[in-house]
Amino acid sequence: MTLILDKIFGHATRLIALGVLLVVAAIFTVLFQESLAAIEAFGFDFVTGDKWAPNLEQFGAYAAIMGSIVSTFLAMLLAIPVAIGVAIFLSEIAHARLKTPVGVSIELLAAIPSVIYGMWGLFYFVPIIRDLFGGTGIGMLTAGIVLAIMILPFMAAVTRDAMNTTPDILKESAYALGATKWDVIKDVVIPYAKAGIIGSMILALGRAIGETMAVTFVMGNVHKISMDITAPATSIPVTLANEFNEADTALYFSSLFELAFVLLVISFTIIAVAKFYFLRRKRSV
Repeated sequence: MTLILDKIFGHATRLIALGVLLVVAAIFTVLFQESLAAIEAFGFDFVTGDKWAPNLEQFGAYAAIMGSIVSTFLAMLLAIPVAIGVAIFLSEIAHARLKTPVGVSIELLAAIPSVIYGMWGLFYFVPIIRDLFGGTGIGMLTAGIVLAIMILPFMAAVTRDAMNTTPDILKESAYALGATKWDVIKDVVIPYAKAGIIGSMILALGRAIGETMAVTFVMGNVHKISMDITAPATSIPVTLANEFNEADTALYFSSLFELAFVLLVISFTIIAVAKFYFLRRKRSV
Protein backbone atom coordinates (compact mmCIF):
# COMPACT_ATOMS: atom_id res chain seq x y z
CA MET A 1 0.00 0.00 0.00
CA THR A 2 2.82 2.39 0.87
CA LEU A 3 4.52 1.65 -2.45
CA ILE A 4 1.31 2.43 -4.35
CA LEU A 5 0.85 5.74 -2.49
CA ASP A 6 4.47 6.67 -3.22
CA LYS A 7 3.91 6.04 -6.93
CA ILE A 8 0.70 8.07 -6.94
CA PHE A 9 2.44 10.91 -5.13
CA GLY A 10 5.39 10.79 -7.55
CA HIS A 11 3.14 10.89 -10.62
CA ALA A 12 1.02 13.67 -9.13
CA THR A 13 4.04 15.90 -8.47
CA ARG A 14 5.35 15.16 -11.95
CA LEU A 15 2.04 16.22 -13.49
CA ILE A 16 2.03 19.41 -11.44
CA ALA A 17 5.55 20.27 -12.60
CA LEU A 18 4.64 19.58 -16.22
CA GLY A 19 1.50 21.68 -15.76
CA VAL A 20 3.61 24.70 -14.89
CA LEU A 21 5.69 24.21 -18.03
CA LEU A 22 2.53 23.86 -20.11
CA VAL A 23 1.14 27.13 -18.71
CA VAL A 24 4.37 28.96 -19.63
CA ALA A 25 4.30 27.41 -23.11
CA ALA A 26 0.64 28.36 -23.53
CA ILE A 27 1.36 31.98 -22.60
CA PHE A 28 4.21 32.16 -25.12
CA THR A 29 2.03 30.54 -27.80
CA VAL A 30 -0.96 32.84 -27.36
CA LEU A 31 1.13 36.01 -27.30
CA PHE A 32 3.11 34.92 -30.36
CA GLN A 33 0.00 33.99 -32.35
CA GLU A 34 -1.71 37.28 -31.57
CA SER A 35 1.49 39.15 -32.49
CA LEU A 36 1.89 37.61 -35.94
CA ALA A 37 0.16 40.46 -37.78
CA ALA A 38 2.48 43.06 -36.22
CA ILE A 39 5.54 40.85 -36.74
CA GLU A 40 4.70 40.48 -40.44
CA ALA A 41 4.00 44.21 -40.81
CA PHE A 42 7.04 45.63 -39.01
CA GLY A 43 9.53 42.81 -38.53
CA PHE A 44 12.50 43.74 -36.34
CA ASP A 45 11.75 47.44 -36.90
CA PHE A 46 9.08 47.08 -34.24
CA VAL A 47 11.82 46.68 -31.60
CA THR A 48 14.16 49.36 -32.97
CA GLY A 49 11.56 51.92 -34.06
CA ASP A 50 10.79 54.82 -31.74
CA LYS A 51 7.61 56.15 -33.37
CA TRP A 52 4.33 55.06 -31.79
CA ALA A 53 1.45 56.61 -33.76
CA PRO A 54 -1.77 54.55 -33.66
CA ASN A 55 -3.60 57.04 -35.92
CA LEU A 56 -0.99 56.36 -38.63
CA GLU A 57 -0.70 52.66 -37.73
CA GLN A 58 3.02 53.06 -37.09
CA PHE A 59 4.26 51.20 -34.05
CA GLY A 60 7.76 51.16 -32.60
CA ALA A 61 8.46 49.73 -29.16
CA TYR A 62 11.94 51.12 -28.52
CA ALA A 63 10.77 53.96 -26.24
CA ALA A 64 8.65 51.60 -24.15
CA ILE A 65 11.44 49.02 -23.95
CA MET A 66 13.97 51.59 -22.81
CA GLY A 67 11.50 53.00 -20.29
CA SER A 68 11.02 49.56 -18.77
CA ILE A 69 14.75 48.87 -18.59
CA VAL A 70 15.75 52.28 -17.20
CA SER A 71 13.00 52.43 -14.56
CA THR A 72 13.82 48.88 -13.44
CA PHE A 73 17.53 49.69 -13.31
CA LEU A 74 16.85 52.78 -11.19
CA ALA A 75 14.63 50.76 -8.87
CA MET A 76 17.25 48.05 -8.37
CA LEU A 77 19.98 50.66 -7.89
CA LEU A 78 17.98 52.32 -5.12
CA ALA A 79 16.53 49.21 -3.48
CA ILE A 80 19.52 46.84 -3.29
CA PRO A 81 21.70 48.76 -0.79
CA VAL A 82 18.70 49.69 1.38
CA ALA A 83 17.33 46.13 1.41
CA ILE A 84 20.71 44.62 2.28
CA GLY A 85 21.20 47.24 4.99
CA VAL A 86 17.79 46.47 6.49
CA ALA A 87 18.52 42.74 6.39
CA ILE A 88 21.90 43.20 8.09
CA PHE A 89 20.32 45.36 10.80
CA LEU A 90 17.54 42.87 11.50
CA SER A 91 19.74 39.78 11.49
CA GLU A 92 22.93 41.01 13.15
CA ILE A 93 22.53 44.40 14.85
CA ALA A 94 18.97 45.03 16.06
CA HIS A 95 17.97 44.27 19.63
CA ALA A 96 15.76 41.22 20.04
CA ARG A 97 12.81 43.43 20.98
CA LEU A 98 13.11 45.34 17.71
CA LYS A 99 13.58 42.43 15.33
CA THR A 100 9.99 41.19 15.38
CA PRO A 101 8.06 44.49 15.10
CA VAL A 102 10.42 45.98 12.50
CA GLY A 103 10.53 42.73 10.53
CA VAL A 104 6.74 42.38 10.54
CA SER A 105 6.34 46.03 9.49
CA ILE A 106 8.62 45.53 6.50
CA GLU A 107 6.82 42.35 5.48
CA LEU A 108 3.46 44.14 5.70
CA LEU A 109 4.69 46.59 3.06
CA ALA A 110 4.59 43.71 0.60
CA ALA A 111 0.84 43.33 1.23
CA ILE A 112 0.02 46.86 0.09
CA PRO A 113 -1.61 46.79 -3.39
CA SER A 114 0.50 48.29 -6.14
CA VAL A 115 -2.21 50.80 -7.04
CA ILE A 116 -1.83 52.31 -3.56
CA TYR A 117 1.89 52.77 -4.15
CA GLY A 118 1.10 54.48 -7.44
CA MET A 119 -1.40 56.89 -5.90
CA TRP A 120 0.95 57.64 -3.02
CA GLY A 121 3.81 58.28 -5.43
CA LEU A 122 1.62 60.60 -7.51
CA PHE A 123 0.69 62.82 -4.57
CA TYR A 124 3.91 62.57 -2.56
CA PHE A 125 6.97 61.97 -4.77
CA VAL A 126 5.82 63.81 -7.88
CA PRO A 127 5.71 67.22 -6.10
CA ILE A 128 9.11 66.54 -4.52
CA ILE A 129 10.73 65.65 -7.86
CA ARG A 130 9.02 68.65 -9.49
CA ASP A 131 10.36 71.04 -6.86
CA LEU A 132 13.87 69.57 -7.01
CA PHE A 133 14.34 69.16 -10.77
CA GLY A 134 11.55 71.16 -12.37
CA GLY A 135 9.18 69.88 -15.00
CA THR A 136 6.05 67.93 -14.13
CA GLY A 137 7.67 65.53 -11.68
CA ILE A 138 6.29 62.60 -13.67
CA GLY A 139 8.93 60.42 -15.30
CA MET A 140 11.29 57.48 -15.00
CA LEU A 141 12.97 58.75 -11.82
CA THR A 142 9.68 58.91 -9.92
CA ALA A 143 8.71 55.51 -11.31
CA GLY A 144 12.07 54.10 -10.21
CA ILE A 145 11.61 55.43 -6.69
CA VAL A 146 8.11 53.95 -6.39
CA LEU A 147 9.29 50.62 -7.79
CA ALA A 148 12.23 50.60 -5.37
CA ILE A 149 9.90 51.01 -2.41
CA MET A 150 7.66 48.27 -3.76
CA ILE A 151 10.39 45.65 -4.22
CA LEU A 152 12.31 46.55 -1.06
CA PRO A 153 10.15 44.38 1.31
CA PHE A 154 10.62 41.27 -0.84
CA MET A 155 14.36 41.73 -1.10
CA ALA A 156 14.84 42.64 2.56
CA ALA A 157 12.74 39.74 3.88
CA VAL A 158 14.40 37.07 1.74
CA THR A 159 17.88 38.48 2.42
CA ARG A 160 17.21 38.58 6.17
CA ASP A 161 16.00 34.97 6.18
CA ALA A 162 19.09 33.92 4.22
CA MET A 163 21.40 35.69 6.67
CA ASN A 164 19.61 34.07 9.62
CA THR A 165 20.64 30.65 8.30
CA THR A 166 24.32 31.41 8.97
CA PRO A 167 25.42 28.92 11.67
CA ASP A 168 26.26 30.58 14.99
CA ILE A 169 29.44 28.53 15.25
CA LEU A 170 30.87 30.28 12.19
CA LYS A 171 30.21 33.72 13.62
CA GLU A 172 31.45 32.77 17.09
CA SER A 173 34.63 31.33 15.61
CA ALA A 174 35.26 34.59 13.74
CA TYR A 175 34.70 36.62 16.92
CA ALA A 176 37.07 34.30 18.78
CA LEU A 177 39.77 35.07 16.21
CA GLY A 178 39.38 38.80 16.88
CA ALA A 179 37.04 39.77 14.07
CA THR A 180 34.83 42.82 14.50
CA LYS A 181 31.09 42.79 13.81
CA TRP A 182 31.74 44.36 10.41
CA ASP A 183 34.31 41.66 9.62
CA VAL A 184 31.83 38.93 10.58
CA ILE A 185 29.09 40.46 8.44
CA LYS A 186 31.40 41.07 5.47
CA ASP A 187 33.44 37.86 5.53
CA VAL A 188 31.08 35.31 7.10
CA VAL A 189 27.40 36.24 6.94
CA ILE A 190 27.20 37.74 3.44
CA PRO A 191 29.28 35.00 1.73
CA TYR A 192 27.24 32.29 3.48
CA ALA A 193 23.94 33.93 2.51
CA LYS A 194 25.04 34.78 -1.04
CA ALA A 195 22.57 32.39 -2.66
CA GLY A 196 19.62 33.88 -0.84
CA ILE A 197 20.76 37.45 -1.48
CA ILE A 198 21.08 36.93 -5.22
CA GLY A 199 17.81 35.01 -5.22
CA SER A 200 16.09 37.99 -3.60
CA MET A 201 17.51 40.29 -6.28
CA ILE A 202 16.21 38.05 -9.05
CA LEU A 203 12.78 37.92 -7.39
CA ALA A 204 12.72 41.71 -7.06
CA LEU A 205 13.89 42.17 -10.65
CA GLY A 206 11.03 40.05 -11.94
CA ARG A 207 8.56 42.05 -9.87
CA ALA A 208 9.93 45.43 -10.95
CA ILE A 209 10.18 44.88 -14.70
CA GLY A 210 6.58 43.74 -15.02
CA GLU A 211 4.90 46.13 -12.56
CA THR A 212 1.99 47.98 -14.10
CA MET A 213 -0.35 49.96 -11.87
CA ALA A 214 2.22 51.65 -9.64
CA VAL A 215 4.20 53.11 -12.54
CA THR A 216 1.11 53.96 -14.59
CA PHE A 217 0.35 56.80 -12.17
CA VAL A 218 3.82 58.36 -12.20
CA MET A 219 5.45 57.69 -15.57
CA GLY A 220 3.39 59.71 -18.03
CA ASN A 221 2.81 57.31 -20.97
CA VAL A 222 4.80 59.51 -23.36
CA HIS A 223 6.37 57.54 -26.23
CA LYS A 224 9.53 59.58 -26.36
CA ILE A 225 13.17 58.76 -25.62
CA SER A 226 14.86 61.33 -23.41
CA MET A 227 18.21 61.44 -21.64
CA ASP A 228 16.46 63.29 -18.81
CA ILE A 229 15.23 60.66 -16.34
CA THR A 230 12.86 63.21 -14.79
CA ALA A 231 10.98 63.73 -18.09
CA PRO A 232 7.71 61.89 -18.79
CA ALA A 233 8.22 58.54 -20.48
CA THR A 234 6.53 55.19 -20.85
CA SER A 235 7.19 51.51 -20.32
CA ILE A 236 5.74 48.33 -21.76
CA PRO A 237 3.32 47.66 -18.86
CA VAL A 238 2.23 51.32 -18.82
CA THR A 239 1.51 51.26 -22.54
CA LEU A 240 -0.48 48.06 -22.27
CA ALA A 241 -2.51 49.33 -19.31
CA ASN A 242 -3.34 52.68 -20.93
CA GLU A 243 -3.94 51.65 -24.53
CA PHE A 244 -5.25 48.10 -24.62
CA ASN A 245 -8.89 49.21 -24.45
CA GLU A 246 -8.23 51.84 -27.11
CA ALA A 247 -7.01 49.39 -29.78
CA ASP A 248 -9.55 49.93 -32.56
CA THR A 249 -7.73 48.20 -35.43
CA ALA A 250 -6.38 44.71 -35.87
CA LEU A 251 -2.81 45.97 -36.36
CA TYR A 252 -2.99 48.16 -33.24
CA PHE A 253 -4.32 45.20 -31.25
CA SER A 254 -1.60 42.90 -32.60
CA SER A 255 1.11 45.48 -31.86
CA LEU A 256 0.07 45.61 -28.22
CA PHE A 257 0.25 41.82 -28.08
CA GLU A 258 3.71 41.94 -29.60
CA LEU A 259 4.66 44.51 -26.96
CA ALA A 260 3.51 42.06 -24.28
CA PHE A 261 5.44 39.29 -26.02
CA VAL A 262 8.60 41.44 -26.01
CA LEU A 263 8.15 42.11 -22.28
CA LEU A 264 7.79 38.40 -21.60
CA VAL A 265 10.92 37.61 -23.62
CA ILE A 266 12.94 40.38 -21.93
CA SER A 267 11.94 39.43 -18.39
CA PHE A 268 12.35 35.71 -19.07
CA THR A 269 15.78 36.26 -20.66
CA ILE A 270 17.10 38.57 -17.94
CA ILE A 271 15.97 36.33 -15.09
CA ALA A 272 17.13 33.15 -16.83
CA VAL A 273 20.58 34.58 -17.59
CA ALA A 274 20.95 35.86 -14.01
CA LYS A 275 19.79 32.53 -12.61
CA PHE A 276 21.97 30.27 -14.75
CA TYR A 277 25.00 32.54 -14.46
CA PHE A 278 24.67 32.49 -10.69
CA LEU A 279 24.22 28.71 -10.60
CA ARG A 280 27.32 28.23 -12.76
CA ARG A 281 29.36 30.50 -10.51
CA LYS A 282 28.05 28.71 -7.43
CA ARG A 283 29.04 25.27 -8.77
CA SER A 284 32.50 26.50 -9.69
CA VAL A 285 33.19 27.78 -6.15
